[in-house]
Amino acid sequence: MPTLPKRPLIALAVLAGLLAAWLGFAAWYDHRQRAEEQPATYSMLIDRAARGEIASVTFAGGAGHAEAADGSRYRVVMPVTDDLLKELRAQKVAVAFDDGPGGLIAQTVTVLDRVAPFLVVALLIGGLLLSGGQFFGMGRSTRIRPEDTGTVFRDVAGVDEAKEELRETVQFLKDPRRFAMAGARVPKGILLVGPPGTGKTMLAKAAAGEAGVPFFAASGSDFVEMFVGLGAARVRSLFKTARANAPCLLFIDEIDALAGKRGESNSHSEREQTLNQLLVEMDGIIEGGEVVVIAATNRSEMLDPAVTRPGRFDRHIHVGLPDVAGRTAILDVHAGRLTLAPDVCTRTVARGTPGFSGAELANLANEAALSAARQGRVIVGMSDFEAAKDRVLMGTERRSLALSAHERRLTAYHEAGHALVSLRCPEADPIHKATIIPRGGALGMVVRLPEGDRVSVSRAKLLADISVAMAGRAAEELIFGDDHVTTGAEADFRAATDLARRMVAAWGMSEAIGFVSHAGNDPGARSERTAWRIDEEIRRITDERMDHARRLLRTDRNALDAIAKALLERETLSGDEIAELADRQEERATEAA
Repeated sequence: MPTLPKRPLIALAVLAGLLAAWLGFAAWYDHRQRAEEQPATYSMLIDRAARGEIASVTFAGGAGHAEAADGSRYRVVMPVTDDLLKELRAQKVAVAFDDGPGGLIAQTVTVLDRVAPFLVVALLIGGLLLSGGQFFGMGRSTRIRPEDTGTVFRDVAGVDEAKEELRETVQFLKDPRRFAMAGARVPKGILLVGPPGTGKTMLAKAAAGEAGVPFFAASGSDFVEMFVGLGAARVRSLFKTARANAPCLLFIDEIDALAGKRGESNSHSEREQTLNQLLVEMDGIIEGGEVVVIAATNRSEMLDPAVTRPGRFDRHIHVGLPDVAGRTAILDVHAGRLTLAPDVCTRTVARGTPGFSGAELANLANEAALSAARQGRVIVGMSDFEAAKDRVLMGTERRSLALSAHERRLTAYHEAGHALVSLRCPEADPIHKATIIPRGGALGMVVRLPEGDRVSVSRAKLLADISVAMAGRAAEELIFGDDHVTTGAEADFRAATDLARRMVAAWGMSEAIGFVSHAGNDPGARSERTAWRIDEEIRRITDERMDHARRLLRTDRNALDAIAKALLERETLSGDEIAELADRQEERATEAA
């Protein structure tokens, strides 16, 4: 937990205690005063005054406070009128007026209303002076002791290259004299760059755990303030604390919130002053002790060049999304906390999760455990991982969605079209399964598993993927006719158009456009003729792939019917079952010929 400054808190506690005591005394005093006064009515007061029993009346706070000749006191709520005053004077009653607050509490509130602003300002200034800039959370950070870090490099999987880069930093924190004797200088700052959830924070914590040094963690947003000077004071305080605990590791997450480019429209003087203080502190960090700063961001392009230059953040480490081997290693780490069934293959699960980050894989393993727990089991099986993957990718099953027989048949043929064309295109990824169980916003889906993570994709593979995307609508047309096609192909068309556009405008795969990249350019900067030609090429590619999908489905109509019928009966088919159905129909067609 963050350490809180003691002296400002003591001063605040003393001030609050004195104020509470004064208000308590004022309340007690007013209560006592009211208890001594007997409530009376207007007519009673006039009658007693006529009999000469009232000695004086004081009007204050909308009431009359009367004192009788025998010493008893009365309180009457009444308006002050000329007739009342004449009557009291006629009876020789002493009359007085008090135009101040009606009681000690009211007087106290009035005084506090005037004095409170000055007390607050004095308390803030005194707190800042006493705490050295740490009052009200300034310079706050989370400190984790070496024995409490709980994370080392073996707990972080899928980022082997980044771990190797950090091992040198760990050796420096363990034995800085060895580097000094050799005349070497370890980077003052290390910048971890990568998408969210790839393990940047875990890497920094693991480095501290390996080195056995204190770990200080802060966020870039902790230093962003609207009051001038507060952010810079927090930076000074944080680095002062880190130097006092050297050797240590200082981690700043989301540093782009603090170190954005200066002079931009969203920049302001307080933010730039805070950034300047960070630059100054990092320049002198080695002289203050063996402190290594590790910062993380997923938007490195927004950082000010003065931050990323050598001498501050000398080393930049890219922490990217894991490949198949990395995802398998990450799943092994998280699955190690579960009781797994013999049929669980983390490699298969990893193949079906391309583009997943480490955080998403951790969530997948947890969803698999929850799936087993919902069914009263403690052993997690492959079916649980499949259910978890479907839940993460497509959403929760919508068993309550009532589809008509026609809608189920149409969905079955739509998904059967995707599956059959994927099966008949050698360049397409292998089919993992097809289902017509509604999930999220989809009524069905065909899941394909790539053999591995592709660094580059061929033109033939892209064209095959577009054909597969078009196959759903092509199957609807073939079975139900043009007038009965549905809106279910919207996402398919969007994916096919995106691929075709990048083929034409970014990857130089169109003879009509040539080897020119129009990706990322402002569409308004293109000529109308160029934009028209790009749209025409996209239309040509998608039309050709639609015709290709139609030809494949017409040729294998019997296989299409068999797959759709099996989906209607069983709702979910594995890739092997789909291939077996298609091959069986092909054999029958060969025998009939």
